[in-house]
Amino acid sequence: MAEKKQQSRPKRIFVNDVDSYSSKHIAKLLSKCEAGKTSEDEEAELGPLRGEPPFYIVGTVSSSLSNDGKLDFVREQYTFPSRDELFQLLLECDVVVYNISESSTQQQVEEAEWAITALHAEMANFKSRKMFILVSTVMTWVMTKLPHLDDIEPLISEEDFRYKMPHPSFRNHNKVEKLVLKLAREKKSKLKCYVISSGIQYGMGENLFHYFFKVSWLMQLPKVPIFGQGTNHIPMIHVYDLGGVIQNIIEQRPKSKYILATDDSKNTLQTIVKVISDVLGPEKVQKFSLQDAITMKAFKPEELDCLSINLQLDAYIVKEFNINWKSKTGMVENMETIVQEYKDTRQLLPIRICLVGPPAVGKTTVAEKLCQHYQIHHITIKGIIEEKITQLNGLISGADPECVNEEAAAAAQKQLESINKSLEINQGRLTEEQVFDILQNKLYSKPCRNQGFVLDGFPKTYSQAQIHFFDMERQDSDVMPNKPQYNKLITPEHVFALDASDDFLMKRVQGLPESVAVKMRYTQDEFVPRLSRYRQLSNAEETLLDFFDQREIHPEHIEVNADDPEYTDVIKKIMESVGVPKNYGLSPEKQKEEDQKREDERKQKLTAETAKNKQRKEAALAEMVAQYEEWQKNLSEVTRQECELLEACSLPLRNYLMKYIIPSLTEAMTECCKIKPEDPVDFVAEYLLRSNQE
Repeated sequence: MAEKKQQSRPKRIFVNDVDSYSSKHIAKLLSKCEAGKTSEDEEAELGPLRGEPPFYIVGTVSSSLSNDGKLDFVREQYTFPSRDELFQLLLECDVVVYNISESSTQQQVEEAEWAITALHAEMANFKSRKMFILVSTVMTWVMTKLPHLDDIEPLISEEDFRYKMPHPSFRNHNKVEKLVLKLAREKKSKLKCYVISSGIQYGMGENLFHYFFKVSWLMQLPKVPIFGQGTNHIPMIHVYDLGGVIQNIIEQRPKSKYILATDDSKNTLQTIVKVISDVLGPEKVQKFSLQDAITMKAFKPEELDCLSINLQLDAYIVKEFNINWKSKTGMVENMETIVQEYKDTRQLLPIRICLVGPPAVGKTTVAEKLCQHYQIHHITIKGIIEEKITQLNGLISGADPECVNEEAAAAAQKQLESINKSLEINQGRLTEEQVFDILQNKLYSKPCRNQGFVLDGFPKTYSQAQIHFFDMERQDSDVMPNKPQYNKLITPEHVFALDASDDFLMKRVQGLPESVAVKMRYTQDEFVPRLSRYRQLSNAEETLLDFFDQREIHPEHIEVNADDPEYTDVIKKIMESVGVPKNYGLSPEKQKEEDQKREDERKQKLTAETAKNKQRKEAALAEMVAQYEEWQKNLSEVTRQECELLEACSLPLRNYLMKYIIPSLTEAMTECCKIKPEDPVDFVAEYLLRSNQE
């Protein structure tokens, strides 16, 4: 009855370290899927179960996440729980998934061992059956040698797990595997135990193979490194397919307790890296020693151990599972999809910008600033023609022997002669067809496809845009589109028209040194016709901006004026429209330089502000002293004037007293002295009273 009640609610599934690469994607897949049929035994006991709600994911995280960083696919998330708190979480869950496939550290392995031991000890008090799934790694098979296949390279399957020997760094993993399998053999146990030996995981932004993807995407090295000989076979599995294996174990409860989880591929490291380089990077590889990987800080020693694995496994149990495979045939066969996953997951999306405007408005200056900020490529027609000529000369001279043969050199020679002939005949210009070929080659190049570009001042007309950004694949389609089509791989997604008045442009050109004006074709004879041509094209029936507008790539007009000589406001407006950079950012060295530069600027600003504040305080103090002295002076003057006023006011009273009071009082005092009465005061008063009456 308790089992039936349990089936009426979503299964609570515990996954450890859901913020790590492997566990995160396993938990994400389980949170989106629905439990299907159970095994035949359970269906007989409980009845078939269909349409069960999504699994309820409970997980721990190995690092503190803010509220904004909470994983949306985890219903309950706990950071650094104590052992007692963690044990209560495990008891509340129906399925416990402990993933130690990524960890070569002792902590996670010890925690998994503690978890299975604690759950087994508490098994008698379980109200319903639980499941424990240990996700381990094929690194516990590295040293395996089958006794009956000493002379040939064996194809190992789950049947051979008794002979498996682990890599020295993964002996503790092997120990926990044996413990789980030992407990799994107990009959009538309320705790079903499984061990999954996972292949090296890939996909969804990459983990172990991330270095090769990053080097290829950046295109900063002419060749992608392969560390070691590269002839070793690496058993692998897409991280989502590993989640599918776990889902099937939860739903089907297979009889086999030890399951190899790998795809069908038997690829070598060299093949994997070469295909990554072909699809994403420079299409060349170069072998380095394993020590070079440490020196170049490409991999840690424990990661090199995983890359050096040489096993060919036959995982026959997973073939019986009902898995919606993401990459059953392996990374090499599905590289296009894996590369797109990598770009989408890491948000490594190309930024394609087109800048148009009249001559001398500042397109090139703005383009250079944008390229520096977004780390994308600056494309000018003149620049790509010069680059193409240099490239052809290199092919002809055999600068790179690996890429040059007689046929390629002859083709390069023919193309170079055609370009030089056009430049000579057309006064330094190429034909539309030649410009088309060169520009298309540049736009489709790996750097522009990976990072993006700023197209500076080209195309100029509606027809040119139509030619260069036309979608050839749509041309053969019978379906009529609802709106004009365009090639989304190379067409700019942001278009900015820099505007300025003719007077402003003329004054700017006139202020340039003569040598600069001649070099940039800004002399009076050249600039005026160019400006007139631009205004004429801007007023045509169909303009360049109309091309983008019709395809819902709405151009933005930005006014350029004399108040912004450094284009600060222009760049700010463009950045607000385009958004943040979508790349890896600066290299550690350049980032250090930028940080040091910002720190120096901060210190200089702080020093200047301190000096300014000191001057401001000194000026305020001097002003206060002057005001105090002025106040003291005014106070003395007021005191003097008050004394003079009191003196003047007291004069009438003094005259009155001298004339009427003092004589009578003097007589009274004189008489008092003569008579010497007993009460002098009373005597004087009576005397004054008599004198007043008289």
